[in-house]
Amino acid sequence: MAKIEELIWPDDDSIAFAVLDGASITNLLDKLYDEAGPDFECLYAGDLEPDIAEVAPYLARLEPENAFSKWALSGWGEHWGIYAVVPAEMELPEVRRHFRKLNMVYGPDSKPLYFRWYDPRVLRIVLPTCNREQLEEIFGPVKKFILEGETPEQVVAFSLANGELVHERISLKV
Repeated sequence: MAKIEELIWPDDDSIAFAVLDGASITNLLDKLYDEAGPDFECLYAGDLEPDIAEVAPYLARLEPENAFSKWALSGWGEHWGIYAVVPAEMELPEVRRHFRKLNMVYGPDSKPLYFRWYDPRVLRIVLPTCNREQLEEIFGPVKKFILEGETPEQVVAFSLANGELVHERISLKV
């Protein structure tokens, strides 16, 4: 986990958020609402029915050496979600506003569809297919996305350099 933590908290100019998938994490809401839970917000708007709230995506601020952060990272390899590194001055509501824009896409018939971009199995396939404009829209203020690779022993890190996708694969094997 040390290598993942180095990527998630690279320097003092950055902060980290997890986008956690309630559909993949049993009792996520219990962890979020725990007294030691993080600052978080749902990426769906409004008052949700309980069954929708259980499976919704949540944005949570991660802090180094924090019990919730350690728990969130313990789901590595279980496709619990993705991690985003953003500039330190970003606040939770700003990051939420950006990520909420990604929740809906439009199909060939112009019907809106939910886009599970926060599932690492989806994001690692979608990003390499995006054009510059799409990448800039997805990244917005994000410096780097950190997600699990095809195996739990692999980290995939995506960033932008001059509008081009930088795709790093890092082995966790020692």
